[in-house]
Amino acid sequence: MSAVDKAFHGLRHMIATGRLGAGERIPPEAELGEELGVSRGSLREAVRMLAALGVIEPRHGSGTYVSQLRPEDIIGSLSLTLELLPLPGLLEVYEIRRVLEAHVAAKAAARRTPETVRTLFSLIEAMEATDDPAEASELDHRFHAEIARAAENPTLASLLAVFRARSRKYQVFTLPEGPELRRKSDADHRVLATAIADRDPGSAAGAAEAHVTQTERWLRAFMPPVEEGAEGREKSGEADGALS
Repeated sequence: MSAVDKAFHGLRHMIATGRLGAGERIPPEAELGEELGVSRGSLREAVRMLAALGVIEPRHGSGTYVSQLRPEDIIGSLSLTLELLPLPGLLEVYEIRRVLEAHVAAKAAARRTPETVRTLFSLIEAMEATDDPAEASELDHRFHAEIARAAENPTLASLLAVFRARSRKYQVFTLPEGPELRRKSDADHRVLATAIADRDPGSAAGAAEAHVTQTERWLRAFMPPVEEGAEGREKSGEADGALS
């Protein structure tokens, strides 16, 4: 085990066991390095690694602290590794996504408010009205995010957002078959939103699973390449014509 690994796992163990709690300042470098048996350089690199995972927060002029360790924030860091998956690997993840999207849709149907229903149908109408692939992609993302929000589980919402973000890099609606695929996707959205509006968890779960399954079939059939430059635009919600 390298010195950096030793420092990383040592710090992780302190946090996992509660010795360093959420929001707590970690000990000074000299003290911590001596306890873990590593140099300051190795310790700093371990801190950078944990910061990238959302576990530690360096604060300028104040020190380094354990984050609030919110599940949704920790889950969000999965994007660092999920981004590396090629399309075949992403398609394996879709089996997980089908289950989770169905569960979230059922919860949303049971817990939905009139405002949720209005928001969903407003987003659908905007999707159907626009000819701009970038706008349609952003609206599609907001539609699914609203369903996840209505399910009232921020951790699940964060996990699904990570899955959808990776999917959005693949182009389908900009293919020659794109207009027909998009019409089918829009119709799926209406079926799903109607089931949620009707407070029908079973139908909502089935509609969500069918929608994700259809997206998976399209990806398998067309095997679209990752759009060049999609990563930068994705962070601002502008992955043209991509699936979510």
